[in-house]
Amino acid sequence: MFGVREGRGRALHVGVNAHLLSLDESYRSAGINWYIYNLLQHLPDADPGIEYTVFLHEPGYVGREGQRLWRSRLPTRRPPVRIAWEQAVQPWAARRAGLDLLHCPAFVGPLAGGVPFVVTVHDLSFLLFPQGFRGWNRRYLRTLTGLSVRRARRVVAVSESTRQDLVQLYGLDPRRVDVVHNGVDAAFRPLPAAEVAAFRLRRGLPERFLLFVGTLEPRKNIVRLVEAYARLPAPRVPLMLVGGKGWFYEEVLVRVEELDLADEVCFVGYVPAEELPYWYSAAEVLAYPSLYEGFGLPALEAMACGTPVVTSSTSSLPEVVGQAGMMVEPTDVAALTAALQRVLDDVGLREEMRAAGQARAARFSWPETARATAAVYRRALAAGGGAARV
Repeated sequence: MFGVREGRGRALHVGVNAHLLSLDESYRSAGINWYIYNLLQHLPDADPGIEYTVFLHEPGYVGREGQRLWRSRLPTRRPPVRIAWEQAVQPWAARRAGLDLLHCPAFVGPLAGGVPFVVTVHDLSFLLFPQGFRGWNRRYLRTLTGLSVRRARRVVAVSESTRQDLVQLYGLDPRRVDVVHNGVDAAFRPLPAAEVAAFRLRRGLPERFLLFVGTLEPRKNIVRLVEAYARLPAPRVPLMLVGGKGWFYEEVLVRVEELDLADEVCFVGYVPAEELPYWYSAAEVLAYPSLYEGFGLPALEAMACGTPVVTSSTSSLPEVVGQAGMMVEPTDVAALTAALQRVLDDVGLREEMRAAGQARAARFSWPETARATAAVYRRALAAGGGAARV
């Protein structure tokens, strides 16, 4: 049916590079790590005709039925080692494993040898917001992503916004780029009031607070969020910043001190995935004014929990929240203040946003993401490719 080697009576064999997978409680287990983890969990059920080899270092991942684990002893958590593994070892490992196709789920694939591959691009922030990256990281992503997407059999974009960026900035044929949205885990749902109250008591949380979830880095626009928060009339509800410290996070700390907000802005740090639904459910509003997102998973997770979302009107975020969230231009501090104030003050509006957000979030799921990704694998191995959207 798909023009691949099923005539031999065996399943397709796909490898997944999961060397970015981390089960540590740190910022490394957010974002792309969550994407990789959920794909690994749901791919075996998405297409029974595909078997998987997972290349990884993470010792805590035990795999699922239908997955063979190829665990490296090399310390690939260190970027230089991981890059060396991807370019020097991965092509050999792919051939040795007898793969039909390799999935590289984080921007970069092997540039020489190996087998055909699919690459996932989550965003092009390193091109659009280079000031938010360290020099070596920016140069690596800019160069290797460009080479990888041109060499890949197909490219997966996590949003239509990212697909358009790939076409415009790298000149890709849009027919080679498949849009496969991220999903939201079933754990993200409105929790019983008694459980939320117990969590609030255990964590010593106030009855009302604003919430931000994400790695502390410039692209997340947290400095402007803090400035918008400072303009809210006193007494203000606390602002809780949930997320690990990324790069250039120090400017957020400095701005909080400059605005004398140390008693009102709380740096919570990294929160385990299983605890996040409680944070969303306990919060009055999620404030997520990111300058640029390839997808924007926290906005989706918050909506699934019934939490009103105030977010940006740029990049992929309108695609994710639709009409269920309140959107503002992310560099307009006054507009962000006004939006937060409006949602905090209007009980009826919050109830409307809760209902709309839950309905919107129900359109996204990780099983569907896995099904659509497996369809991309089939398309990549089919003669002539196919349509650009799954």
